[in-house]
Amino acid sequence: MSDKQREHAAKLSEDRTKKLRQMAEAGDAEAQDRLGDCYKRGYGIEKDWTKAVEWYKKSAAQGNAAAQRSLGYCYDYGEGIEQDKEKAVYWYEKAAKGGDVDAIRNLGNCYYFATGVEQDFDKAAYWYRKAAEEGHPDAENSLGLCYQLGRGVPQDSLKAVEWYRKAADHGDAVALFNLGICYSDGKGVEQNDETAVEYFRKAAIEGWANAQYNLGVCYETGQGIEQDYEQALYWYKEAAAQKNALAQNAIGNCYAEGRGVPKDEARAVKWYRKAADQGDVDAQYNLGFHYENGLGVEQDDGKAVEWYRRAADQGHCDAQYSMGFACEHGRGVKRDFAKAAEWYRKAADQGDADSQYSLGWCHEMGKGLEQDYAQAVEWYGKAAEQGQKDALYHLSKCYEKGLGVEQDYDKMAECMEKSALQGHSAAQFGIATYYERGMGVEQDYAKAAEWYGQAADQGDVDAQYNLAVLYKNGTGVEQDFAQAAVWYEKAAEQEDAQAQYMLGLFYERGAGVEQDNDKAAEWYRKSAEQGNADGQYNLGRCYSVGMGTEQDSEQMAAWYLKAAENGHSEAQNLIGRCYFNGEVLEKDGGKAVEWFLKSAKQGNTQAQTNLGLCYAYGLGVEKDEGQAVKWYTKAAEAGDMAAQYNMGVFCEMGFGMRKSVNKATQWYRKAAAQGHEKAGAALMRLGDL
Repeated sequence: MSDKQREHAAKLSEDRTKKLRQMAEAGDAEAQDRLGDCYKRGYGIEKDWTKAVEWYKKSAAQGNAAAQRSLGYCYDYGEGIEQDKEKAVYWYEKAAKGGDVDAIRNLGNCYYFATGVEQDFDKAAYWYRKAAEEGHPDAENSLGLCYQLGRGVPQDSLKAVEWYRKAADHGDAVALFNLGICYSDGKGVEQNDETAVEYFRKAAIEGWANAQYNLGVCYETGQGIEQDYEQALYWYKEAAAQKNALAQNAIGNCYAEGRGVPKDEARAVKWYRKAADQGDVDAQYNLGFHYENGLGVEQDDGKAVEWYRRAADQGHCDAQYSMGFACEHGRGVKRDFAKAAEWYRKAADQGDADSQYSLGWCHEMGKGLEQDYAQAVEWYGKAAEQGQKDALYHLSKCYEKGLGVEQDYDKMAECMEKSALQGHSAAQFGIATYYERGMGVEQDYAKAAEWYGQAADQGDVDAQYNLAVLYKNGTGVEQDFAQAAVWYEKAAEQEDAQAQYMLGLFYERGAGVEQDNDKAAEWYRKSAEQGNADGQYNLGRCYSVGMGTEQDSEQMAAWYLKAAENGHSEAQNLIGRCYFNGEVLEKDGGKAVEWFLKSAKQGNTQAQTNLGLCYAYGLGVEKDEGQAVKWYTKAAEAGDMAAQYNMGVFCEMGFGMRKSVNKATQWYRKAAAQGHEKAGAALMRLGDL
C-alpha cells in the first residue's frame, strides 16, 4: 500500500468514527458498543481503554449484550478500569442472558478456573455446552476437554474427540492440537503417530505455540515423521517466539547436545535461562546442572543450588536429588546431612533410584538420620529393584554381614553380581572374591580371574593386585609372570605398598621382567616409605649386601628395625642378632632376647633356636634349660637342623630333661639328614653310623 493509499484509508476510518460517534452520542446502543471497540483497538482514533469502558457502560446499560460482554472482559482483565472478577461475572451473565455466545463461553471459563466465582465444573460444562451448541469453536474445544478429563461430565474419550473435531472443523487451533494429543496417546481414537503429526502441524501453522512445540518434539524424536533436527529446531523457535517455556528449554537442549545446531553450551544456558525465568522446572534443573559443571557459564555451586532449589521446590525429582547431594557434600550450601536426607526422601518417595540408594546410605551410616540398618536395607531394596548398582552393592554387603537383614550368602552373591554386571568396579572386585572363596557361589577361580580383570581394567587397585597374584600362582589362569608383573606395576603405580614390594621382588629375581637390582631397590624403597614391613625388610637387605644401592650397615639396621617394629618376623630375628652380636647396634643381650621372643612367637624357627640358645646359656636372660628345651623343640619339630642337633645334645646330656640316648639319636639323625656335620659326628660317636 502506498503512502497516499494509507492516508486515504486513515481519512475514511476517521470519517466513519466521527459518524459513529454522532450516532453513539445520540444514544444508539449498537453505535456506543462499536465506538467502544474503536477505542479498544485504536480504529480511526487513538487507542484508549478508559474511553472504551465509558462507551461500553453506556451501551451495556441499554441492554446491548455485546457491550455487556466487552465490559465484563474489561473488569476481568483490568483494562481501562480496576480489575474486579466478580463484576466481570455479573456482566458476562447479563450478556449470556442476552444470547451473547462469547459471554456464555466466558462464563464457562469463570466456573472452570474459579474466576470471580467458586469453582464448579458442572456449571462450567453447562455453559460450555450452551455455547458449543451454538457452534462456538472455543466452547466446543473446552467441552471436549471436560469430557476428556471427566470434569462436570462423565469421562468419555470418544465424546471428547467428537467435540474436539467439531471445534477443529471450525478452525480452532487448540482443538486441532488436542486432536493431535488424542491420536498420539490413542485416547478416543486408534493410536496413530502420523495422524497426530498432521494435527500438530495444522495447529502449529495456525500459530498455536504448544502445537509448534509438540511438532518440534516429533521431528526431534522421529515420532510419526522422519527425524529431522533442523525442522525440530525451527518449530521450537516458532513456539519460543511466543515465550513457550517448554520450547525454550528444548532449544537449550539442542544447543547443549548439538542437535540441529553446532554444540554451544553458552547458547544453551541463554535459552535455559529464558525458560527458567518463566518457571519451567526442567530448565531450572538444567541451568543448575550447567552452573554445577561449569558448562557455558563459570562454575558456581552457589548458583547451581539456587536453580536446583527452585526446581526442587516444584517437585522436580532430579533437582531434589541434586539438592540432597549438595547438602551432603557441602557444595554451594553448608554441609548438612539432615537436610540432605530430607531432600533424598522427597525424591525417593517419587521413585528416584539414586535417591533411594542415598537415603539407604544415610540410614546405614547414621548420617542425618538415626542409624537404622533395617531402614537402610528397605531403601537399598527399593533402589535395587530398579537396578541401581550402588544399592545392589550395599545390599549385598548387608546380606554378607547380616545388617538389617538375616545373613544370606546366596542373596549376597546375587546382588553383588547384578551390580558387577553394570560395571560397578567395587562389585566386580567383590564378586571375584566370592568366586575365589566359594562364598554364595560355587568356587571358580577362572570366574574370579575374569571379574578381577574387569575391575582391574577400571583401575581398582585391589583387583589389580589380586589379579597379579592369580597370574603369579597360575590360579584360574595360566601361570604368567609377565602378566603378573604388569598388574603388580599398575597397582604399584597407584601406591599400593604390597604391590610395590612384589614388583621389587620380581625385578630382583627377574620374574616376568628383566632382572634389575636398581629397580628392585627403587620399588622396595617406595613400599618401605609407606610403612610396608616386607618392603622395609627387603630394603634393609639391599643395604646389607649393596644390592641396587651402596652397602650401608646403619641404613640396613634402620630399615630392619622399622620392619621389626611393624611385626616382620625375619627382621625381628635379625635385629635380635644385631643386638646379640653387637653388630651395628650396641650389644645388648636383653634386647636381643626381646626381639628373638617376638619373632619366635610368630613361628620363626631361627629365632626359636636363637631364643633356645639364650635360655640354654643364660645370655640376656636367666639360664633356664626347660625354656631352652621348649624353644628348641618348636624349632626342631618345624625342621630347623640346628635346633634338631641341639635337641640331640640336650637329650644325650640330660639338659632340661631326662637323659635319653635313643631320643638323642633320633634328633641327630634328623639334623644329619639335612647335612648337619656335628650331628653326623655325634651319630658316629654313638655308633649309629
